[in-house]
This record gives sequence, C-alpha cells and structure tokens, in this order.
Amino acid sequence: MERTQQEINYNRIAKAIQYLQDNFQQKPSLEDLAEHVHLSPYHFQRLFSEWAGTSPKKFLQFLQLDYAKKLLRGKEHNLFDTHILTGVSSTSRLHDLFVQIEGMSPATFKNDGQGLLIKYSYQSSPFGMCLLGSTEKGLCYMAFVSEGEDGLLDLKSRFKQAEFMEMETSFHKDAMKIFNGEEASLSNIKLHLKGTPFQLKVWQALLEIPSGELRTYQSIADKINHPKASRAVGTAIGQNPIAFLIPCHRVIQGSGKLGGYRWEPIRKSAIIGWEQAQLYPENQPSV
Repeated sequence: MERTQQEINYNRIAKAIQYLQDNFQQKPSLEDLAEHVHLSPYHFQRLFSEWAGTSPKKFLQFLQLDYAKKLLRGKEHNLFDTHILTGVSSTSRLHDLFVQIEGMSPATFKNDGQGLLIKYSYQSSPFGMCLLGSTEKGLCYMAFVSEGEDGLLDLKSRFKQAEFMEMETSFHKDAMKIFNGEEASLSNIKLHLKGTPFQLKVWQALLEIPSGELRTYQSIADKINHPKASRAVGTAIGQNPIAFLIPCHRVIQGSGKLGGYRWEPIRKSAIIGWEQAQLYPENQPSV
C-alpha cells in the first residue's frame, strides 16, 4: 500500500517525539531534532508546527510527567467544559458529543459475526493510516495500521464468520471528519460494537472523558461502579476496537506516566500532545 504524504509526515513527527522523550534531559535543540529526521531546521519547524499547532518545545511540556499529574488532578471545569457550557465551538475535538454505541446482539456476538457484511476502507489521518470497518448499523472497527494486510487480518479475526468487502461508506467518511476540523458538519457517529456488557460499559465511560483531559484506570473503574476492577478495566480498554473515537489514549497510569497503547505508545503520546496543542496552541500549558 502506497504511503500518503500525511502518513510520511506523521512518521517524521513520531520519530521526533520519540527523540524528544528519550533525550529531554539533554534539552535537544531545534537543529538536533531536524537532523534526527533528516530535514533542515526551517522545514522541520514548519512541519511540526503545522502538524501539532505548537512548537516542539511546548509540545514536550504537554507530555511531561508533572503536567500529566496536573491534568489528572484537574478542576471542575476546564477550557473544554467552558466551551461546551457557553455553546462556543473551539479547535478541540468535540467528537465525544456525537458518538453513540450500540452493542451487537448476543447471537451475532456468539456466532462471530455470522450474517454480517463488513465494508472496510483505508483512510489517511494525522496519526498514520487507518483501517475502518462498518456494518449496516455503524462503525465496528477503526485502527491505526502500519501494514494494511496486518490490520485487515486483525479485523477478520474479530468477525470470523462475517463477509468482507472493500468499500468506503458514509460511516467511514463521518468518522474521518474528526481529524479535519469539521465538527460543525458532524452528525451522530454510530458505533456497532462486538463486546461483553462489561466492555461496552467501559468503552462508554471512555467517551465521557473530554478532549484535553486524562483519567486513570482506577477512576474509570470507579465511574462504572466497579472500584475493585481496575485491572479488568485495563483489559477492556486494551480490547477497544475503535481508535481515537473511543479515546482509550486518555487513560494513563495513576503515577502520571502515559503507559501502553495497543496502537503503539509513541502514537498515544502524539495524540495526547496534539489534543493539548489544539486547546492551547499559543499559550504555555496551564490547567
């Protein structure tokens, strides 16, 4: 599968973020970062600012431990909530308001998708290539993929008895609007998911985490009234089939460390930093 320019740009950004995280104590310069991704300082600065909406230095601040801890402590109303309460749209991704989950029937769940026709397509996003799958009722799969065939094998393994057709649908198009600043044109995004009642409850709780905020596994367990099930919550989060729309990237360790991510930890860092940059594009991080 031919890589798009957007995917090439993301891979450069991801490489720079990894370098920033690995060498932040040495305070790498703009020249160091540019050299690491084989660009001139001028072109790297422009590429990073266009992608993230802020400078590499400020972006790194969004990913540092102390800042993550501040987000976990939070306040009753942050900038995101203020926009919602006043009815003013912002550059933050307000997709949480538009996503609705419907669980698949017990028979469909039990029979591994028998009788389902799943249409899938590959789409370019700011965080690399995505593979999306949908039934007639809604989106059932969304994953960041490095190799198209590997992603398709994962999708098919989740619905062993379903039929598959490569075709872009309106569900795919609506989902991808999230990345393009088209909140005003979004209708409700419907998800048609295969999951246990516990998994569906966890995934629904993830939808309630506003853009620009973080939660811990324990706080999600408390949210769904299973305070002793933080480990089971972590397992359910790891099985989330919908990248970005169901924001499992907003759940981190209680220590403030970002932790793992099924679509690569560096991508989790990129998404968290990117969301913060949408909220605070010109200002120093503040909560």
